[in-house]
Amino acid sequence: EDINMEDYPTEIHDYLAAFEKSLDSVDEMLKTMMSVSRSELLQKLDPLEQAKLDLVSVYTLNSMFWVYLATQGINPKKHPVKQELERIRTYMNKVKEIADKKKASKLDKGAASRFVRSALWEPKPENELTSKTPAKGKKRK
Repeated sequence: EDINMEDYPTEIHDYLAAFEKSLDSVDEMLKTMMSVSRSELLQKLDPLEQAKLDLVSVYTLNSMFWVYLATQGINPKKHPVKQELERIRTYMNKVKEIADKKKASKLDKGAASRFVRSALWEPKPENELTSKTPAKGKKRK
């Protein structure tokens, strides 16, 4: 439905349009998530992906509650929802660290030691040095 432009200041029209677009996007995502049962969805995911899904879901829910509080004239910064969002963000960072470690390349210690050994200079044994030195010529008188 189109809202009459006279009902609110024109300066906030772009903000309201963006907010409406965001709500439509959230609605579409929720419909997609609700179309598949949770147990069916979790079966397709590994434990790390399951944790990510749970964290995103709970973060989204708390964020929506934050917005609800703001629309009711309650300052969400002074509400316990703020601490809950920070706690969830902490866990999201932990999961991200685990995922990054999982993606990091593994070190092949054997190959690394061979590489370093071949790159280092090694002195030759003394018997090789003496055999390669030029023979001394006869002394002249």
